[in-house]
Amino acid sequence: MAHRAFKDRLYGEFARVSQALASERRLEIVDLLAQSPRRVEALAAETDMTLANVSQHLQVLRNARLVESERQGTSVIYRLASGAVIRLWLSLRDVAAERLPEIDQLREAYAGMADAELARDELERLLKKRSAVLLDVRPSMEFEYGHIDGAISIPLAELETRLTELPKSKRIVAYCRGAYCLFADEAVAMLRDRGYDAVRLEGGWPEWAAERSRGLRSRSAVP
Repeated sequence: MAHRAFKDRLYGEFARVSQALASERRLEIVDLLAQSPRRVEALAAETDMTLANVSQHLQVLRNARLVESERQGTSVIYRLASGAVIRLWLSLRDVAAERLPEIDQLREAYAGMADAELARDELERLLKKRSAVLLDVRPSMEFEYGHIDGAISIPLAELETRLTELPKSKRIVAYCRGAYCLFADEAVAMLRDRGYDAVRLEGGWPEWAAERSRGLRSRSAVP
């Protein structure tokens, strides 16, 4: 094969992946599937799209081998194809955040909690000293699929009615779907209003899952 022909075909294959990700709606789907596998109906409800639109976006992602599906009874369950897809999504997100100041501006405008983030290495130290409680505020199905070791599950929607399960004598470290998920920010604000020493964890589940897929941290159901 001639050198030029090889390059044209090679970069064309690479472009299949980048083209599949060149949609804000498909990126949102990838972000949700990084939490746990989902049915089309669940993805439609969470992204505020029609079933037909979600199905079309999933087909594009599937054609690029970024997602896989399996049938369970009458439902089709979609999942990310591998931990490498999570790492790709996080890398894309991190490069965008580094090069586009608008992203940090949006984060600050909607959350305003950047100064309250706890580094992940510091979390390990606090957990070893038993001076902190790690709180996962994602929906319970996401927690059941995979979570950071040592975390307890109290979904954000249940937090106000389950506050007595959290000790005021320890620091509460909340995490959710990742750096740009607002669940943890809302949880921290609620806990502080109720007199808790609460802080948001740097990043969230996808960051830890990506590290776990490299054999570095936590436990994960991610392949």
